[in-house]
Amino acid sequence: MTTLSPELISIIMLGGLLAGVIIGFPLAATIGGVALIVGYFAWGGPVTDLFYSRMYELVRSYVILAAPLFIFMGLAIERSGIAEKLYGALYLWLGGLRGGLAISTVLLGTILAACVGVIGASVSMLALIALPPMVKRGYSKALASGAVCAGGTLGILIPPSIMLVIYGPMAEISVGKLFMAAVFPGFVLSGLYCGYIAVRCLLEPNLAPTVPPQDRAVPFIKKTRMLLTSLVPPTFLVLAVLGSIFLGIAPPTEAAAVGAFAAMVLTIAYRKFSYSVLRDTARETLRVISKVIFIAVCAYMFTGIFLGLGCGTVVRDIILATPGGRWGNFVAVMFMVFMLGFILDWLGILFIIVPIITPLAPALGFDPIWFAMMVCVNLQTSFMTPPFAYAIFFLRGVAPPELEVRTSDIVRGVMPFVFLILVGLALCVAFPEIILWLPGQMIG
Repeated sequence: MTTLSPELISIIMLGGLLAGVIIGFPLAATIGGVALIVGYFAWGGPVTDLFYSRMYELVRSYVILAAPLFIFMGLAIERSGIAEKLYGALYLWLGGLRGGLAISTVLLGTILAACVGVIGASVSMLALIALPPMVKRGYSKALASGAVCAGGTLGILIPPSIMLVIYGPMAEISVGKLFMAAVFPGFVLSGLYCGYIAVRCLLEPNLAPTVPPQDRAVPFIKKTRMLLTSLVPPTFLVLAVLGSIFLGIAPPTEAAAVGAFAAMVLTIAYRKFSYSVLRDTARETLRVISKVIFIAVCAYMFTGIFLGLGCGTVVRDIILATPGGRWGNFVAVMFMVFMLGFILDWLGILFIIVPIITPLAPALGFDPIWFAMMVCVNLQTSFMTPPFAYAIFFLRGVAPPELEVRTSDIVRGVMPFVFLILVGLALCVAFPEIILWLPGQMIG
């Protein structure tokens, strides 16, 4: 055992974490390895008891059971074929507008966000369904890529969101209230994205040509039927899941089970069900949730050591020492979350910072739900800020090679949307009811 000051231990742990990520070690191994090494030298053998208790606390959380069920629901929706049908309907309705296909992409991403909470699935679907028509119609590759990434990442915010399922138990906040709090911020971001595309394409028409009339020559009744038949089933599914939570009929875990079952029913109804679909959906669910739990366990070890050795107090004191009062402290937290998004994925950020910053909300006089939602909205940027930008990686990996979409095109395309997320944050500061109104109407 060694005796070091909390300040020095903070530098060692955070520096070790940063070094491991930059070198290229897997995130879970880096977090867990730093925790194990520092914990052993600081506490010795008893550190294993702390690790055991922290892991036990995580795996016995009943709410966490909602995570694999929502993942299963999203993957089943992905395989049902709903996305292709819905994009086809939006293509006909909005193709005549400048930027209409990019707006359709964001709207499709918004609708899918309420069904598919797995970013890899959402971005990949949009890249395969929406990117080729845009590029082949002469759209700017940067604008098309930005629309795909921005629309695809809304799934981590708009409920039912895996991020909120994980955030709630860690911060001891109702997951149901977080779900309701995330609805309007998600729609605000979607509206900002669509507004930006519309205005920019109006000012620069060459970025997004309209679809020729002959390609949209479909009778009004047929277009309407296509839109309704592709839109009503997922809307009903989402309203059933979120409505049961909002009305106090079922907590998130039970609602997630209903959603998973209903998603499989939709897959059967759309004639996409088979044993291989069920097997692949279950296997992918297991793969995703295993990664989440593995990172969670290692992060719980890290925060257990970090907080147990007084490092949390060091970080809190630094934040509270920021000039500008409580709003200066708030800006410091938001800046820290934003900067971490450049080097860590959202899971790592969440598991590391939530136990540290959650006590700051009441201390600074902020509503805990509002404070938590501001962190979650901020984390949207982490998917589009290189070098650690999942949305960029997924799009680059699945974009058809014949489109010749380069990484530089994607990075240029996502930057305006990162700025729009910061605008969304500012709107939520100016109008906190965007976040707080719907949770306040909940029954139960």
